[in-house]
Amino acid sequence: MSDNARISVPSDVPEISGARLFDAPRALVFDAFAAPDRLARWFGPKGFSLTTRAFEFAPGGVWRFVMHGPDGRDYENKIVFREILRPERIAYFHPGDDETVESVRMETIITLSEQGEKTRIDWRMRFPSLAERDRVEREYGAAIGLSENLGRLGDFVEESAGPVFVASRRFAASRELLWKAFAEPERMAQWFGPKGIPVVASQMDFRPGGSYHYGLRTPDGGAIWGLFAYRDIEAPARITLIASFSDENRGLARHPLSETWPLKVETTFLFADTESGGSELTLRARPFEASAEEIATFAGALDAQGNGWTGTLEQLENYLVQA
Repeated sequence: MSDNARISVPSDVPEISGARLFDAPRALVFDAFAAPDRLARWFGPKGFSLTTRAFEFAPGGVWRFVMHGPDGRDYENKIVFREILRPERIAYFHPGDDETVESVRMETIITLSEQGEKTRIDWRMRFPSLAERDRVEREYGAAIGLSENLGRLGDFVEESAGPVFVASRRFAASRELLWKAFAEPERMAQWFGPKGIPVVASQMDFRPGGSYHYGLRTPDGGAIWGLFAYRDIEAPARITLIASFSDENRGLARHPLSETWPLKVETTFLFADTESGGSELTLRARPFEASAEEIATFAGALDAQGNGWTGTLEQLENYLVQA
């Protein structure tokens, strides 16, 4: 569960700030800001809804939207993104220089930091003066609005996170060698996948924003394709990616045996040294941008996933012994 928001309205600084800890990985929390359909599910105070007119999530990009108040009033808004540093920081400003939008001028900086498996958000709104800050607070209830906004974000993140699959295994091999088994395609092809289903095609671009597209040969002579979309890589400690079934042309595809399996699964591999000089791998996976039906399917298959990954990790262990 997320904790309660802590809101600050200092007497001598023209800003309003809030902080909250979320029980979810940083990439998932960051992505709540990255698309209008997600923003529509949580952005704004309680009782408000949102309609996006234009959205470009990039430095210099503009987000135009309407906040629909519970009293029927519409609030036209314009935001210009200054900085987007995935998954650490989002900065934007509300220029208030257009007669068609609310006359609010402020800079907003949102910082996301990791605290173990949780994520802390520090949300700071800066105004040109104390008088302007006080006016916005008086007319719009900005401090209460920020608190409620963080609360709605917490509810959205909790709903989106879904169940988590966790597996870990220790190896006699060094962490450096274990890392290479994931970072080099010719090594990964020698162990990845269920037993008896070898990798027959692979193409890897191992970097944030890159991908790994692979094909597995099934016993009947067919092929299963998969795609990793790399999001965060911190060598030699962590790899976070979005895993999907795919086709030969890199398109996303449904699970060959389940139409309700999540189309996307956020997967994190953690690499650590052990006291004996070996290494430990921990895998955490959860549905990403999933429907309620997909989350339920994932939750019902946790044991089956454990069985599948046991065989794959056994193949990894055998590879590391021989490498």
